[in-house]
Amino acid sequence: MAHGIDAASAAGPPPADVPRAGGLGQVQRVVTALNDLTAVLASLAIAAAGLILTWEVIGRYFLHIASDWQDELSAMLLIGATFASAGWTQARRGHVAIDALGHVLPAGVDRVRRRLADVIACVFCAYFALKSFELFREAWEEGQTTPSAWGSPLWIPYGCMAAGMALLAVQQGLQAIKGPKS
Repeated sequence: MAHGIDAASAAGPPPADVPRAGGLGQVQRVVTALNDLTAVLASLAIAAAGLILTWEVIGRYFLHIASDWQDELSAMLLIGATFASAGWTQARRGHVAIDALGHVLPAGVDRVRRRLADVIACVFCAYFALKSFELFREAWEEGQTTPSAWGSPLWIPYGCMAAGMALLAVQQGLQAIKGPKS
């Protein structure tokens, strides 16, 4: 079985196992606010990419206007949206998960398995964020651009990757500390 986002979970507070009290609860509230902001920005980026690609079709096939920036800008918007929304999705346990083991393992063993999965995912995402920050720094310092005629700066997608994965790692860390719901 896979977890998914439904209208009820998207509208209210995160239903997943997140800290709600104490210092971790305060950190979670800040992370939730950042997740909500990035989810709105991701939605706007997806809408913008759709409009840009629609304009490309109209401009190229009906108005005979050749251009080369739409595909690249749309790709950057979609990269940004993907990474920006990862923490918001994780807060709701909306990423794909396989629950088959949860149905056959004893409840205590399954909680340990889920916490271990959260810790491993957190470490992986933190490492990914660190490597993305390195790419971002290099692209920024060296002025790296794409090889296209437009030559957009590469620090933009690398920065989106780094920020999104860092926020995802923090969200997963908070959930690992809290532990899965029983």
